Amino acid sequence: MATEAILNRHASMKTGKVFLITGASTGIGAATAKMAAAEGWNVVLAARSTARLKTLGNEIGDRAFAVTCDVSDWASQERMIQLTLERYGRLDAVFANAGFSRGSPFYGGTDKPDEWKDMVLTNVYGAAATARLTLPELVKTRGHFLITGSVVGHITSIRNLYSATKWAVTGIAQAVRNEMVGTGIRVTLIEPGVVDTPFWGPVPKPGTPELKPEDVAAGVMYTLNQPEHVDVNQVLIRPTGQPH
Repeated sequence: MATEAILNRHASMKTGKVFLITGASTGIGAATAKMAAAEGWNVVLAARSTARLKTLGNEIGDRAFAVTCDVSDWASQERMIQLTLERYGRLDAVFANAGFSRGSPFYGGTDKPDEWKDMVLTNVYGAAATARLTLPELVKTRGHFLITGSVVGHITSIRNLYSATKWAVTGIAQAVRNEMVGTGIRVTLIEPGVVDTPFWGPVPKPGTPELKPEDVAAGVMYTLNQPEHVDVNQVLIRPTGQPH
């Protein structure tokens, strides 16, 4: 009977909706995964940190499936999709959320900014690769593609190249939406202001109020829960009092 119960459980997971989240190990990605699983989604947790993914997967339980993935590497993303389809057989929503920030300036620095290449490959190439690899599966389910931009994808930021990568993400979101007209796929650009997450690393945060990761996750879930004929294209979320 125990074996039958396990088989039945896995069968039910195969037929449930599947939500793939990159950058899922911390911050917005982790908060979204927890919220989605609580609402009945099977969540695929993708990030570079195997240890953090394992901890989060254990916290969420049976509805979570962790896959170590570096979105800046095409083969790593291919493996992520392959393992997801082997596990669940479908994709219903994808959140291209992986990204990081470094604040070195264009003018005034003397050292080679090695982090620039990694940031562009993760924030821009990684998001574009996620779109290219997952959209064919989302077409099959008339699914939902979400991508994390930023408030600084609208304004000029003192954080320089990071801001430019988020302007690029804004363009990716708009281009994907245009391409997918007629397929039934919904496309949403999530644009947070300052969020209290490990994302900031050594870069000092502005002295403004901060959102919690759960605040942004709630915005993600709002878009997912709309009727199929409603496509929320942009969700711009600032903490109260953030000036820009």
